[in-house]
Amino acid sequence: MELDFTVDQEELRDTVRTVLRAECTPARVRELVEARTANKADDAEELWGHMVELGWPALTVPEAYGGLGLGAVELAVVVEELGRALAPGPLLPTISQFVPALRALGTDEQQSRFLGPVAADGVAGTLAIAEGKNFDPAAATATATPDGAGGYTLSGVKDAVLEAVAAAEIVVVARVPGSVGDEGIGAFVVAGDALDVSPIAALDQSRVIATVALGDVVVPAERVLGSPGPATAIALRAVVREATVALALESVGTAQSAFDISVEYAKQREQFGVPIGSFQATKHKLADLLVLLERARALGYFAALTIAESDARAAISTSMAKAAAGDAAQRIAKEGIQIHGGIGYTWEHDMHLYVRRLQSSTALFGGPSRHRQLVADALGV
Repeated sequence: MELDFTVDQEELRDTVRTVLRAECTPARVRELVEARTANKADDAEELWGHMVELGWPALTVPEAYGGLGLGAVELAVVVEELGRALAPGPLLPTISQFVPALRALGTDEQQSRFLGPVAADGVAGTLAIAEGKNFDPAAATATATPDGAGGYTLSGVKDAVLEAVAAAEIVVVARVPGSVGDEGIGAFVVAGDALDVSPIAALDQSRVIATVALGDVVVPAERVLGSPGPATAIALRAVVREATVALALESVGTAQSAFDISVEYAKQREQFGVPIGSFQATKHKLADLLVLLERARALGYFAALTIAESDARAAISTSMAKAAAGDAAQRIAKEGIQIHGGIGYTWEHDMHLYVRRLQSSTALFGGPSRHRQLVADALGV
């Protein structure tokens, strides 16, 4: 297993970071958040347009369908930079949820139909799998009733769908009525405008999280991914692992920025005539945060490697990565606010933008306690 980044991967990181530093500044993110908080129009589409021009939606699309065919490690490199910049828009769910779902379950014809436009035109997509806080496909209660002609009618509600408002296509997970567990689990590509998408008043307004009501939408046979059953459920778990690792590393990027801001402020804020960063207690606190951050980053990239190489440790490493990212996010958010003192609690300082994103990312696709339990279950503890 290769544990060093290649030259191409480092160049990819540098390119994405350079673009986002110019196009997605904290001031731009603040403007977006303030516009959404005031229910005004926002300009997230402008950044998305730049990403499409640069070909970023094509990153994980196979070359056969017009994409770049990059793997899980390259995805991890990109999403860490997205998190570092608090980048809004549908790139994250498109390249880490929608595209992997089509790769795992779609026929050649379906991948050409749905992934070709992602690569060529930046058509956005996402994944609707969660109900409540559960992202396991076997927990789905939304139903997919066969119509006798190869199609299905979908009913139910899906929660915590990332960027569903911007998604032209949504992979919806539902089960055949009367089935339990992995039996009857299916995946269906549904046009976003055919669903009732309701954004929620989320803590983090730099990203859009929505509830999606299926509303008895009819899905024709050509939009059914595979056949409902255990094989589909197993494939969807692999998709969820890729999405979870991507979200964990996006959180690592955000935590890195919050940490950097806190370190810089500790060098400037003075008490008793000296910077608080010179106090031993503050040094120890920052050192502890750095250890948490580097642990989360290492576990995240190891999990990405296991996915890239189809390693049997993928499931357990994914949960370890998400738990570590959540631990780092929570501590860095809390201690970062403390280091900033009173200004850290105000709307005027940018720190709250990073804290909100960290809290949001920690909850999505399972928090630390949930993933520690999954690790314990896997180890038989």
